[in-house]
Parts: sequence; structure tokens; C-alpha cells
Amino acid sequence: MHALKNISTFEVNNLKMNEKIVFIDGCRTPFLKSGTDYFNHDIMSYQLGQYAIKGLLVKTGLDPKLVDTVIMGTVISNIQTSNVARESALGAGIPMSTPCHTVTQACISANQAVAAGIGAIRSGQAEIFIAGGVDNTSDTPIGFKKEMRKKLFAAQKLKTFGDNLKFVFSLRPRHFAPERPKVAEFTTQRTMGQDCDILAAKYGVTREEQDEFCLRSHTLSDQAWKDGHLKAEVVEVAFPPKFKPVNYDNGIRVSSLEKLAKLRPAFDKKHGTLTAANSSFLTDGGSAGLFMTESKAKELGLTPKAEIVDFCFTGQELDEELLLGPTFATSKVLQKTGLTLEDMDVIEFHEAFAGQILANIKTLASDDFAKSKLGRDKAVGTINMEKFNLWGGSLSIGHPFGATGVRLINTAANRLHHEGGKYAILAACAAGAHGHAMIIKKYEA
Repeated sequence: MHALKNISTFEVNNLKMNEKIVFIDGCRTPFLKSGTDYFNHDIMSYQLGQYAIKGLLVKTGLDPKLVDTVIMGTVISNIQTSNVARESALGAGIPMSTPCHTVTQACISANQAVAAGIGAIRSGQAEIFIAGGVDNTSDTPIGFKKEMRKKLFAAQKLKTFGDNLKFVFSLRPRHFAPERPKVAEFTTQRTMGQDCDILAAKYGVTREEQDEFCLRSHTLSDQAWKDGHLKAEVVEVAFPPKFKPVNYDNGIRVSSLEKLAKLRPAFDKKHGTLTAANSSFLTDGGSAGLFMTESKAKELGLTPKAEIVDFCFTGQELDEELLLGPTFATSKVLQKTGLTLEDMDVIEFHEAFAGQILANIKTLASDDFAKSKLGRDKAVGTINMEKFNLWGGSLSIGHPFGATGVRLINTAANRLHHEGGKYAILAACAAGAHGHAMIIKKYEA
């Protein structure tokens, strides 16, 4: 901010309202299936965030002291590190004088972290921020049921030996049964998988189509690793005492349609079309991205990968539109910018389920849906699959809830440069019937 010290705060803020916000680079840990290496080494969420941020600082060569704020998204919060952004940042070498905060919005938590950072720049609070996210489902806090929690809370007031003895004898075996975590909507009490089974049936997405898309995702991500595209986005991690390196997403499995067809439905056991393969799996991992004003990037001699054009968040109806966030958000951000799907050279959608992706592709191309739900005269447009998730997606790479958003931004930016494109759009659905979409543009000085 020293370059602007001779003008008023009001004038500084006005300048920031019009200045380009650019994405410099991104970094993530390997995304691992829950219950594997991170679990075996007792890794906590903040450590995954620490690896991602540290990898980002090394990759960009940025002095940690220059970071104005760190914002991380998360879904499964550990009470010991409720502000996981702070613990991640400190562990990565960010100074204690740098404020950090954590946000949560289900599967678009990292996207919300980026939005918060952009808000900090627009309001004159920052010029440089790190945003990302982390989730470690292997370290999900598991508590007691309400009856036991009430007993333990009341037990804090016990003073005498007799009172404590009475408390112990009041306990029954049922009180020790843990409360199992459930990935379900609080309002409807349906799991996202159950909702996707309903969505797939409503829009006529067949089991065969879902299995084909699943195989596509795994095949493309496997090839992207072999070509070095995904390796370039990942920081290697190693744990004591042997420090065996972890440097690969371990959920990628290239199978065959014949094998996929043999899997049983995972949610609706009788009529469902979703399986363990064509649904994203529980994943552990962290991600981080470096964002700043264009002028600050020039001052520091950093070359951005992309500029942020625009973004939006949407809310939908819980019963029938829970997983249609990409359609609603894509429609909204395209209308805001005056761009079209045809203008997009790169398309990156979060793959929660194959059925969710295919349903959104259908609703984006539907005139009836556009008129009845989006306030449009005609369909948003047809997705060109030659532009869509060409390095795989969440079905194969994995989906740590709080981290996926920045992975999408980084991959979209890297694809723009590799493929020689100009515009990229990324979109995602999220629990609570939310949606997000962002348009980025390949940076040109």
C-alpha cells in the first residue's frame, strides 16, 4: 500500500474497485481416499492446509510477509482447530501478524474463500491474499448422542465423591453408542446420493450413461497424470519417521464398463442407478491459491495465469434442484458478463456424481428448463464435451469438500494456457441447494 500513501483511503478504494484481480498460481496436496495414508499417519486438517500453503509459497517464491490475509474453506471442522485457516497459515510460515479466517459453504467453501478475498481487495483491506480449503474426512469428529452429551454437560457441576458415584451408576450401555456422522441435508434428511438418484430418474439419466461418464473421468485424469498436467499442480508430502513421499491422487482407477456394470446401487438399493464408482468418494486433501491486484503482481515481477472476470453464488429449491447449482450459477454469471457457453474455451465442473453432471448438461440445453426456472427465453446452451473436464474431475481425482473450488480454478487456468484458450468457466453444486460459477480469462499483459 506504500505506493498509494499520498492519496486518501477513499481514492485507494475507488482504484481497487476498477483494478483487475489476478490469479497467480495454485497448489494442492495429493487427494487421497479417506482411511488411507493421511489417516494412517494421524494427519489433521490444518496440516493438509499447511502443506498446500507452503507448497504455494515455494512455487511462487512469494515472501510470506507480503500476504495480507489467508482465507480457507472447510466443511468438517475439528473443534481443536476451528479456525483452520490460522493454524494452516502459521504452520506454513505466514507471520502471526497476518489475519486469517475460515469460511464454510459445503462443496463450494473454497470458492467462498476466494470471494471473501476479492471482497477484501475491493474494500481496500488487502492487495494480496491466499485462499483455499481443506477437509480431512478421515479425522471426522465423532461424538456421543444427545442424551449422553446432556449427562456429560451436567456432570461438570458435580463436586462430591457421592455425586460422581451416582453419575457413574446412572450410565447405561446405550449412552456409550457414538453418533454416526451422516452426510445428509438437515431439512430433508436425505443424503446427496438419494437426491441424485431422484434427479437422474427425473431427467432420464441412465445407469449406462453414468458409468460411461465415470470411466471417462478416470481415464482422463489417469492420462493427465501421465502427461504431467496434474503432477504440476501437486506438492509432494512426506510424514515422519520414514518420510515416504505421497505424491499422487490415489482414487484414480481405470476400469471397464463391464466391471462398472456389475456394481450394485449404493443409495436406492432397489431402483437406484448411483454406485460407489459413479459417485465421488470421501477424500482428504488441501488446496491453496495466490490472488492479488494486477498492479501488485507487476510490482513483484509475478506473471499471473488468469484474471477473475466475474462470479456468482446461487440458492435453489431443496427438493428438486439441490444438485442443479451449476445450471443456475452458469446461467447467472453468463448473463452478468454478456458471454455465452460458446465463448468458453475451457469448462470445469465439479463432479459430485456422474448423474449430477449429466442432469446439469441436460438442463443447460433445455429450452423448457430455461423458461420455467431460469427466466430465459431459450436454453443456456449445449456443453461441448471436447472442452469439458479434459483432465478428469472429482469422480476420479477426489473431492475434499472444502478444497475442490481452488483445484477447479487452478486446473481451469492451467488448461487455458495448455490449450491456448481465452475464457474458462468453472461451476459446482453444494449442499443446501447452492451453486457457484466463475469465469476467468487467460492473463495477457
